[in-house]
Amino acid sequence: MKRKVFEYAKDFGVSSKDLLKALHELGSDAKSAISWVDEEDVQMAVELMKKEKEVEVLDSMVRRPPVVTVMGHVDHGKTTLLDYVRKTNVAEREKGGITQHIGASVVTVPGHGDIVFIDTPGHEAFTAMRARGAQVTDIVVLVVAADDGVMPQTIEAINHAKAAGVPIIVAINKMDKPEANPEMVMGQLSDLGLVPEQWGGDTICVPISAKTGEGVDELLEMILLQAGMMELVADPNRPAKGRVIEVRMDKGKGPVASVIVQEGRLKVGDPFVVGDTWGKVRSLITDKGERIAEAGPSYPVEIVGLDELPNVGDLLEVVGDEKEARRISEGRKEAKRAAAVVGGPPRISLEEFLTRISAEEKKELRIILKADVQGTCEAIKGVLERFSGEEVKVRIIHAGVGNVTESDCLLAGTSGAMIIGFRVKVDGKAAMAAERDGIEIRLYDVIFDLITDMKSIVSGMLPPETREEIVGRAEVRETFSIPGVGIVAGCLVKEGAIARGGKVRIIRNDQVIYDGRISSLKRFREDVREVAEGFECGVGIEGFQDIRVGDIIEHYREEKVARKLE
Repeated sequence: MKRKVFEYAKDFGVSSKDLLKALHELGSDAKSAISWVDEEDVQMAVELMKKEKEVEVLDSMVRRPPVVTVMGHVDHGKTTLLDYVRKTNVAEREKGGITQHIGASVVTVPGHGDIVFIDTPGHEAFTAMRARGAQVTDIVVLVVAADDGVMPQTIEAINHAKAAGVPIIVAINKMDKPEANPEMVMGQLSDLGLVPEQWGGDTICVPISAKTGEGVDELLEMILLQAGMMELVADPNRPAKGRVIEVRMDKGKGPVASVIVQEGRLKVGDPFVVGDTWGKVRSLITDKGERIAEAGPSYPVEIVGLDELPNVGDLLEVVGDEKEARRISEGRKEAKRAAAVVGGPPRISLEEFLTRISAEEKKELRIILKADVQGTCEAIKGVLERFSGEEVKVRIIHAGVGNVTESDCLLAGTSGAMIIGFRVKVDGKAAMAAERDGIEIRLYDVIFDLITDMKSIVSGMLPPETREEIVGRAEVRETFSIPGVGIVAGCLVKEGAIARGGKVRIIRNDQVIYDGRISSLKRFREDVREVAEGFECGVGIEGFQDIRVGDIIEHYREEKVARKLE
């Protein structure tokens, strides 16, 4: 089939000029946009254009530094590690200069490259960012004290990192203490699925002392090694995008936001929108307090020039001009006001939650489990995990002891999980977060009720069973060829009944030769909806003309039946 070049260009959403160029590269003699060409040649040319575009994008990509969040249990040395890393960097590069706190720090490893540390450690901040759609972190460094081992917040941090799909590097801290026992820590980590490389696993574990600096250089090198394996790249030539990691109101500068640039180069003078506010970059300040003209991918900067304070986690995007930025901002504010009038997301019912998770392609029930004591928690976890099968997987995102907290709700929101509590309460902030974000929380005091409800949910996720019922059978006694209609079978209904539009099988010599529907059904030239046993009729089969005398038309009905977990 031949058509004109400009017609194909319109269909494929490309310019006639680019399409002609690609056709010439493939040897076509097309001269202009009105030249006639084969569809096959055009498809090859469009594929060539796609490949060339992909190469252009890849050529513009550059390596970017990894963005790292430090997490772990309280008093295990997160802040001490960050302070040591920042102090070393300042001493090397600024000879005693003071680091300005903007929510992130850039650390240079001599001979290797830069690492960006987010200075707001803790899984609450980490997950709050993700709850707003901000996947900022590339790597999590999990700090575990060698003298204390894995603690409740350590487990929470691991679960939050796993839910985000972020690789974990373990820093076994406090190795300077006499009671340090790294083997104990590695054993506990293995029990949680983080098998150290030293034991044949794939989790990098580095013994360090954040106090003395022992092993810190090796930790930084391991971070860069992991980043190298991840091949972190970004396009510095596109309009800049970034995520807000911290906000504050400054008396002299007004609204100020700290942003990690993710794509492009953010420059002084750029107009932008961020969340539902806007601005124009008046100045960019680094973590060392330096004013710079532009910032590339992964680098953190403090931005002055905002109209209002945005939210942490908001996406910053550079646009064409201030007029466009203001227009987008006003549109988002109007949408927010309209949503506020309607109301926020309501707390969903069990049935609505079931509908939501059943609609997912991959059937996985994600649960955050909280119980009053550890023994009960482990017992319930074991029961729930046994509900997993080939068709539905029950995944415990996090299991812990104590009341349901805001952190649990943040994790539930970002991982699509429901929260199950046994003999615990929901604290005030958690209740507000659950109401705001539509998190399903179910509390129980009786283990039987908990198990019954969970069985009901998992059963609802199982694909329904298809049951078949034979409605009727008819034998073909004659066949007729009717102009404009095709072959019609003269039949006698021998069992049950057959109905127009019903699903049928054509059976010949005890073999099913066709499966389709009854397209027409007549008695004495009159259209009828159904013919009962003992009566004759004329039957037309949709899409099938090879009907023969002696064939059996078997009319059947399929019914979807909900399954129950045994």
